[in-house]
Amino acid sequence: MRFDTPLIPAVLIRRYKRFLADVRLADGREVVAHCPNPGSMMGLAEAGMRIWLEPNNDPKKKLKYGWRLVEHSDGNFTGIDTGRANRIVAEALLAKKIVPLLGYGNIRSEVKYGTGSRVDFLLTGEAPDCYLEVKSATLMREAPLVEFPDSVTARGAKHLAELSQMVAVGHRAVLLFLVQRTGATNIDVARDLDRKYADAFDLARGAGVEFLAYGCEISPERIELSGQIPFDPRK
Repeated sequence: MRFDTPLIPAVLIRRYKRFLADVRLADGREVVAHCPNPGSMMGLAEAGMRIWLEPNNDPKKKLKYGWRLVEHSDGNFTGIDTGRANRIVAEALLAKKIVPLLGYGNIRSEVKYGTGSRVDFLLTGEAPDCYLEVKSATLMREAPLVEFPDSVTARGAKHLAELSQMVAVGHRAVLLFLVQRTGATNIDVARDLDRKYADAFDLARGAGVEFLAYGCEISPERIELSGQIPFDPRK
C-alpha cells in the first residue's frame, strides 16, 4: 500500500481527545493533525517523537494533515493508522502473499455476521468458508516482542466469541494480527492489560479459531505485508 500523498516529517507536541495531535512541521509551524487511532498508543505518543504526516487538499476535511507513522530513534517505524490495516491485508490477499489463506477465489469485505457485527473479510470458493478478522498490533514494551491489545478492548473479545461461533457451525475462522511495527520478531497477548481479552483468546483458541501474525515493511513511501511472525501465547 503506497501512501496517496508523499508524507512529510514533523515532531509530536501532544496527542489529545484520542483523535487529535498538535505537531510541529519542519518549517516551525504548529498545526493540528488527525490521529487515526482510537487505542491507548502506549509508547507511541510521547512529546518530541519524530512522526510522519500525510497532507491533503480535500475541502471536505477540516484537518489538512493525517498522522501516519512514528519513526523511532533506532530507525524502526510504526504505522499508527489502524484504518489502513484492512487495506494492507486486502492487497496481500489479492497478491497471494498469505500462504495459509490461499485457495479462496472470492474475497468480500465487511460482511454481516454474529450479533450486529461485520467480519473484515469473508473468503469463499474453497470449503469451508473462512471468516477473517484483522487486528493492528503496535505495542512494544520489550523489544523485539509486540503485544496485543494496548488497552482494554471489549469489542476485540466480542469478535473472538463470534469467530468461535463460526467454527461451531462448520466454518473456518482466522484472526490475523498485522504487526505494523518494524523490528518485531514475535507476538503475544498482553494479558496484564486486558485479562478478559486474554481469557477470550484462550477460549477461542480452544474452540478452533486460528491465529496468524504477519509483519510489515514500513517506510514514508509505503506499508506492505512482509513475513509471518511466530505467535507463541503464554499464560
